[in-house]
Amino acid sequence: MILVIASLVNAWRLARWAGRRTWAEPLLFILHVGYAWLVLGIGLLGLSILGAGVPVASAIHALTAGAIGIMILAVMPRVTLGHTGRDLTANRATVAIFVLINAAGIARVCASWHPNGMMILLALSAACWIAAFGLVEIVYGPMLLTRQRNPLP
Repeated sequence: MILVIASLVNAWRLARWAGRRTWAEPLLFILHVGYAWLVLGIGLLGLSILGAGVPVASAIHALTAGAIGIMILAVMPRVTLGHTGRDLTANRATVAIFVLINAAGIARVCASWHPNGMMILLALSAACWIAAFGLVEIVYGPMLLTRQRNPLP
């Protein structure tokens, strides 16, 4: 029950952050989305433990593929852009990365609910996960391997 209460309290906290206002800047908005995955994962875990018919795998994957995966990919572009002296703005490729990692999380969580379509959802999740991290490598890897435009003091 404590997990369900923690999820509700954190959902209230997240709502107070007014994430809708950050929609225009994906580098900031994705942090709110990642936190929402944490809220979802904690809630699902609580419901699973309470025996509410929620597969524990859904909760675990909301926390791992959702919250952790998204937060990792939310921070990597910000850090790369900031430490290489570039503007902290998301380009289309970065938005695609964010969409792909969220799709991976959604498909992975849903796979636990659909035994008949589990393998298709697992394959979709894996493909989106690989595509998201691969795109990070393609877009941000060269930035990390070249001379900084405005090095930090």
